Amino acid sequence: MRPRCALFQTWPISVHAAVLLGTVGLHPALAQAASAPAQDTTPTARQTIVAVEKNNTPKPAKAGGHIPHTQDWGVFNAGKQAASGFGTMAGFGQVRWAEDWSDLANVPLSKRNKDWFNRLKYIRLNNTGSIWLSLSGEERLRYIFENQPMMGTAGKTNANRVLLRNMYGADLHLGEHVRAYAEFLWGVAGGSNYYGYQAGTQRERLDLQQGILEVKGHLLGASMGVIGGRQVFVDAPVSMQSARDLPNVQQTWDGVRGYAVWKSFRVDLFDFMQTNKTPVDVFADGTSYNARMYGAYTSTALPSFSFMKQKSQLFADVFFIGYLFNGANAALPLAQTGKTEAGSTRRDNIGGRLWGNAGPFDVNLTGVFQGGQFRPAQKDAQTRPVRAFAVNGSISWNAKNLLGKPSFGIQADVFSGGNYNSKNGAVGTFATPYVALPYYNDVTLALTSQNLVGVGPLITAAPKPNLRLRLHVPAFWRESTQDAVYGTGKTYAWRNNLHGGFVGVSPQVQVAWSFAPHFTWTHDIAGFASSHGMREAGAKSGMFYMQTMEFKF
Repeated sequence: MRPRCALFQTWPISVHAAVLLGTVGLHPALAQAASAPAQDTTPTARQTIVAVEKNNTPKPAKAGGHIPHTQDWGVFNAGKQAASGFGTMAGFGQVRWAEDWSDLANVPLSKRNKDWFNRLKYIRLNNTGSIWLSLSGEERLRYIFENQPMMGTAGKTNANRVLLRNMYGADLHLGEHVRAYAEFLWGVAGGSNYYGYQAGTQRERLDLQQGILEVKGHLLGASMGVIGGRQVFVDAPVSMQSARDLPNVQQTWDGVRGYAVWKSFRVDLFDFMQTNKTPVDVFADGTSYNARMYGAYTSTALPSFSFMKQKSQLFADVFFIGYLFNGANAALPLAQTGKTEAGSTRRDNIGGRLWGNAGPFDVNLTGVFQGGQFRPAQKDAQTRPVRAFAVNGSISWNAKNLLGKPSFGIQADVFSGGNYNSKNGAVGTFATPYVALPYYNDVTLALTSQNLVGVGPLITAAPKPNLRLRLHVPAFWRESTQDAVYGTGKTYAWRNNLHGGFVGVSPQVQVAWSFAPHFTWTHDIAGFASSHGMREAGAKSGMFYMQTMEFKF
């Protein structure tokens, strides 16, 4: 008989994890491990998870300004540096190797060491300081409760999942042009009535999470670089791809990217194979040659302007992202209940994005056409073309003069669906095989960016500098009533017994409190109210609660 809690079987607890448990007084069954600043969000949502630094270090700059402990990307510092293509910066980086702590060299030692961990952020290895080392670390404890996970289809009820992530990195700078970074991860998972731990995204013995070599410099008036090795990649629309930070193990890629950043234009070229996270042995992760992502992303900073007496900056992005994948994510639903057609697929995503701020308004509009083809596994079956699309938009008003500086907005999305009755026509279902950002639409992962229409209000506020609130209440429909309902990595079995397009409503609330330097305590509460048609087909309404304690340096 399986024990009810497997969290501490064969897995050591790090010193910092034990300190966390004692500091906040949590029962071990409620211990949780928060992730890096949610690489899981649009810039607005990511700001809900912040790191607090001592007063002796410089304060984060205003939007578009240079943020301390980072490379200065000029106008591409906008959006907490999300515009640079290397993830957001909120005290610490969404991608830790995107940080640059060499600015501590200019801070007097007496002030620098007021935060003890600054001793680890800039370690000079030669007299001139041209060779230096930066150490980083994260301890994340996370507890998740779901009474009807995956709309009641996960095979468990009242699931309690406890996740512990230990992640440590070392960033070695060898002069101005060469840098090597290594990051190691140990992931622990247990609980009661838990599910989904066999996929390699929660339990991970000690392994190399990221390992890169970067060569960079200035050429043709641009800051250029080439980054090779295993790495997190976030230079893509969050409605399509993310770092998969909700579970213990982030999504990483083995390959190479090259970037060039000019004053008002940047380009990112990349070719990756997905890291295979299913092996359970120590340092056993390899490369999965069944999942590839490649392409180019460009961004142009349009001329700045004034609107409603406020400085405004918009960015126009154009991109191509190619996917090659097979397995469950590539299978197409058939009309028969629970049946799918196995195969492999190539998806060619051609898109554009207009985003930024116009006065007090934040705007974000993305459009993607997805072409390609689907190759059935059955040899005599016909190869089918792909004709899918996605349109995503949001607008919000930043009321900076009101208490708590709230932001009031609305988000709307359309991800095309297909027809499971068609066996020879074009495939119309938009595919997101590499995990869209959970905070973007559905933090419970019960729904994903396929055959989906969503619309709802989005409100954020900061009643205090170290307290962030977020409310999102999207309502969802199927874009095509002749297509299935999709979850993250899952095609639900309901077919002809599912009537109507309305799927349900998922209110989501987040509260993030940075109660001490290096510590953030986050609560996510979400519910899913299934539509009448969904309940008749077998779907169940449910609730989701996630509590996260994070320590980072």
